[in-house]
Amino acid sequence: MFRKNAGDVLMELLIDWNIDHIYGMPGDSINSIIESLRKVEDKIKFIQIRHEENGALAASSYAKLTGKIGVCTAIAGPGAIHLLNGLYDAKLDGAPLLAICGQVESDLMGIDYFQEVNLSRLFDDVAVYNQRITSAEQLPGVINQAIRTAYAKSGVAVITISDDVQKAEVEKGARFTSPVVIKPKFFPHQQDLIKAEALLRKSKKAVILAGKGARKASAELVEFAERMACPIVLSLPGKGVIPDKHPYCLGGLGLIGTKPAYEAMKEADTLILIGTSFPFTGFLPEKARTLQIDTNPVQIGKRYPIDVGLVGEAKETLKELLNVLQVKEDQTFLESCQGRMADWWAKMEKEEKVENVPIKPQSVVKALQEVTSSDAIISCDVGNVTVWMARHFRMTNQKFVISSWLATLGCGLPGAIAGKIAYPSRQVVAVCGDGGFTMTMNDFVTAVKYDLPMMVIVLNNHKIAMIKFEQEVMGNAEFGTNLHNPNFAKYAESCGGVGFRVEKPEDLMPTLKKAALQSKPCIVDVVVDANEAPLPSNLTFSQAKGYAQHMIKELFSEGKLDLPPL
Repeated sequence: MFRKNAGDVLMELLIDWNIDHIYGMPGDSINSIIESLRKVEDKIKFIQIRHEENGALAASSYAKLTGKIGVCTAIAGPGAIHLLNGLYDAKLDGAPLLAICGQVESDLMGIDYFQEVNLSRLFDDVAVYNQRITSAEQLPGVINQAIRTAYAKSGVAVITISDDVQKAEVEKGARFTSPVVIKPKFFPHQQDLIKAEALLRKSKKAVILAGKGARKASAELVEFAERMACPIVLSLPGKGVIPDKHPYCLGGLGLIGTKPAYEAMKEADTLILIGTSFPFTGFLPEKARTLQIDTNPVQIGKRYPIDVGLVGEAKETLKELLNVLQVKEDQTFLESCQGRMADWWAKMEKEEKVENVPIKPQSVVKALQEVTSSDAIISCDVGNVTVWMARHFRMTNQKFVISSWLATLGCGLPGAIAGKIAYPSRQVVAVCGDGGFTMTMNDFVTAVKYDLPMMVIVLNNHKIAMIKFEQEVMGNAEFGTNLHNPNFAKYAESCGGVGFRVEKPEDLMPTLKKAALQSKPCIVDVVVDANEAPLPSNLTFSQAKGYAQHMIKELFSEGKLDLPPL
């Protein structure tokens, strides 16, 4: 009787889990898996990437954008090691991800064979499930458990399979389990809801800080804010939970945030944390009654002292609170915050209109806004570009993806690749600095190869600009931050894509309009001002130079300083 080998069974299980693509690169210790993948290419598409880190970053972004598990594969040794950065991105941002790694043949393990690495130890910290498969019969149960655990714990599952096991036949008596995960719903205890209502009733100057955990509760969040007459501040992962120009939105908080958000926190007597684990507690109120809503009991009180904790889904928990909350008649605090926010937007718009050479990065973001569709997928890289996008791009209904907790350079392009695979009919834009883009630019050819139209905006200042600024703020001399860049537009063309280079402000909007119409992957190489620090325009480097980190909060509170994250 013909029996299927472990690689074939693996593919069947992935199909059962509705996995339709895998990022990876073929190689000796996964060649049997790749052969099994070839047999089901009509159901699972293999996305051949040029660097395993990009594959893992793309898988992580796919999971963040869709909620579905991202999958990547790599050979033993160097390939598996390359995955780590993307796997840690998924771990820290709570994204379900499955990594399938090859390993040297079983009888060669433990003798320091070619490319042998102790993968179980390597992945021990990053994974919520980490298992080496030692027999074909073990595989079905382990695969289901790995995927189930990744979903249930919103983390990384790693399975390691030696090449000989991949080729081995799965015996009839192999243990098969169900490819299913049941997601629980969390509801707060009634007694905690009563405490929360009493706390909120006393508030006069309440502020909401909402994170990505509030994404499915936008309508309830706005209704709650209206009932409480309080503004909403968004964490960076929560950008887009409500539109940036919504009358209740004060933008972000922290070193990349807005002055009105900071001032609101400084004045608040009540803080309401919804679906966020905001780490920069120095920007939260020094003393305020605090309510926290989260699905994970471990997060309640983890970062900041609280008075009441509600363990529950944001949507359902807010509905429960809305059933008992009375309308706050006093709108004074809210109106004060809204007035400050109007002034802030006026200041941002003034910065965006400056037509200097080199081009101001704020102007690029403003122009990009005008050619970006309301349902676009925006993949933002890390660095100064994060600051410009956080402050100046007004989210409406777009999806926004970034490496928020690991903050790893180079996430922009892989995120865009994942975005286009996840949502092929939607506009996809990657916004990168030159430092971040050059870390992962080799996979632009992947976007071309698989016909993934997208715009890649590169803010090109020939600097690792954020580090330059950090050095100067610390009072140090700038060192090691200059970059020698290629012409990114010509690079795009050499890859088979479309390239544009912009050096003058008057060429910016016409070029972006052309780029938005391209049917191929496109790079827009914009030469921007390297000396444009991510600060309000009234602060010079000489004023900031020499100040240590402990001075940031004082300067910020005076309206003089608003820095990007480290």
